[in-house]
Amino acid sequence: MATQTDNHYLAGLDLAGRRVVVVGAGPVAQRRLPRLINAGAAVEVIAPQATPAVEALADSGEITWSRREYRDGDLDGAWYAVAATSSDEVNAAVGAEAERDRVFCVRSDNATEGSAVTPAVAEHDGLLLGVLAGGKPRRSAGVRDALLEAMQSGVIDEHPEPHAPGVALIGGGPGAPDLITVRGRRLLAKADVVITDHLAPRELLEELGSHVEVIDASKIPYGRSASQSVINETLIEKVRAGKFVARLKGGDPYVFGRGFEELLACAEAGVPVTVVPGITSAFSAPAMADVPVTHRGVAHEAVVVSGHVAPDDERSLVDWEALARLRGTLVLLMAVQRIEAFAEVLIKNGRPADTPVAVVQEATTGTQRSLKTTLAQVAEDVRTHDIKPPAVVVIGPVAGLKP
Repeated sequence: MATQTDNHYLAGLDLAGRRVVVVGAGPVAQRRLPRLINAGAAVEVIAPQATPAVEALADSGEITWSRREYRDGDLDGAWYAVAATSSDEVNAAVGAEAERDRVFCVRSDNATEGSAVTPAVAEHDGLLLGVLAGGKPRRSAGVRDALLEAMQSGVIDEHPEPHAPGVALIGGGPGAPDLITVRGRRLLAKADVVITDHLAPRELLEELGSHVEVIDASKIPYGRSASQSVINETLIEKVRAGKFVARLKGGDPYVFGRGFEELLACAEAGVPVTVVPGITSAFSAPAMADVPVTHRGVAHEAVVVSGHVAPDDERSLVDWEALARLRGTLVLLMAVQRIEAFAEVLIKNGRPADTPVAVVQEATTGTQRSLKTTLAQVAEDVRTHDIKPPAVVVIGPVAGLKP
């Protein structure tokens, strides 16, 4: 068998419709299979046993699984092979057959004994990055990760041409700048105009170029706020001026974020919109306070409720009596000012007064605070601890769980 050198020739293989054989169905094969499947390869896995994930791929028809030991001749007709068993002897046999039949083969146990190596790979916006470091996988992975992060954050601009005019409706997540999605951060870096509010990750604005116009559209609870109609008009006006506009919101734009209102306004005006979901504070804020909104045997439902109007307000669309009968988790957003009214209506309609409650203020930020209390006590404790918006209220047995 030829000895592999460190001077590899990096090439992109077109495996669509071509036979690829993977010998072994353990954790290593599990990691290699998704990219082979995505490449359109006709993958056959040969192994007597498989991990549940590999078995699921076979059950769904994404791969063919031959449930037996490897036999000489199994690579007949293959274009590419992966030897990924826990047996050095079997891997060597696969490698020997591949060498004899001129099939490029990756060996998971000893990369230098194969005729090919797997680069550290990542995908980004239509680009496939592959890094080889002469048999030093940690170095290649480190370089790949650094390149990927640089492109995701906009430090490396792989699209030097301006973005086409339009709107990116971006959910910025619960507050911490590193909790925005990869796509959200990438589109934010391309923006000519950023229309943001006070709940969006403020630190991300510092990364914007000096040419970027930043417009404050804050909707401050119980204070001054920008009219939604003015925000809609600004989005449309900037796009018609040839700009790519990032509408940066806190949380997820479709979870009480008026995101769909803005999409409708843009659609009516013929303005193209890209929607980028975000991590909602309804679930991430409790998580940061060690409160799971669901837990096996404790809560089988999690209901997210807006608290921007009181239970007796004629504008309310919430059936508070029905919510009180539930035994699972209630997550209240924008509820701090009216928490006493919400607690009273829930207790009145059957929710036990000693139901655990967690309140998390400014989750994921350096000023995060949280308290644990009960439904009967929550209003007083919120006043005593001077809890201010933005805060998330979690009501239900999950709020009483301890790590």
